[in-house]
Amino acid sequence: MKTVLYSNDFVGKLCSCSEFELKRGDLIVFESPSGIFLGNICSVVHNENKISNECSILRIATKKDIENNKLNSEECIDVLQEAKKAAHKLGLDMIFVEAVYTLDKKRLYISFVADNRVDFRELAKRIAQKYHSRIEFRQIGVRDKAKKIGGIGPCGLMLCCNTFLSDFESVSINMAKNQLLALNPNKINGVCGRLKCCLKYENDVYKEKRKDLPKIGSIYENENGKFKVIDIDILQGKIKLESDNRTVINYTLEEFNETIR
Repeated sequence: MKTVLYSNDFVGKLCSCSEFELKRGDLIVFESPSGIFLGNICSVVHNENKISNECSILRIATKKDIENNKLNSEECIDVLQEAKKAAHKLGLDMIFVEAVYTLDKKRLYISFVADNRVDFRELAKRIAQKYHSRIEFRQIGVRDKAKKIGGIGPCGLMLCCNTFLSDFESVSINMAKNQLLALNPNKINGVCGRLKCCLKYENDVYKEKRKDLPKIGSIYENENGKFKVIDIDILQGKIKLESDNRTVINYTLEEFNETIR
């Protein structure tokens, strides 16, 4: 059986599990290179692809595991407050996003956003002295921040990065241009302030369909006069033309190829 894990440290991690009968919603304790965590089974699949050898399920979570995780989460709230105070005293420009203990409290991970590289060595010493754990600060980007915090996207659904996207792929402004989207930051940027990840989902389809369509602004001429392409509907394969006398004509791609070209 292949199991998908979700935790503060992993999203959509596929792990092999044959020792336990697991179902969606079960809480388990698993070990990864980052430490031991409490995880939630969000899906059970039978898929040999992308199985991770980096994490392993140790046991089904006990009441003590769940209680310890709750106490750790509550203490992490205090950790963030202390980190903010200490960073302010040290004059460090850091926006703290998340603090996460491993289940055994041997490690404490603190994520932050900053415009520039930050020398947080002194800060790490102060936090370690207070909480007696191995401290690891992680400087993350604004996309990673959105992934950790979550929220509702412009589409009305939970953010893709916080639900099923495990890796961030490159998204370019050309993807918005390929789909004829208005290059308005309010329209094409996500809640993180960067280009929406979903611009990539259909980009290959748009690129393929645009190969057969004329470019907007192109001029064509036949016995009926000159025609200018003023708009195209990529998915429906429709073309809007304007003639010399300002008459607007709509064609399907097939009609365009027969009549204009």
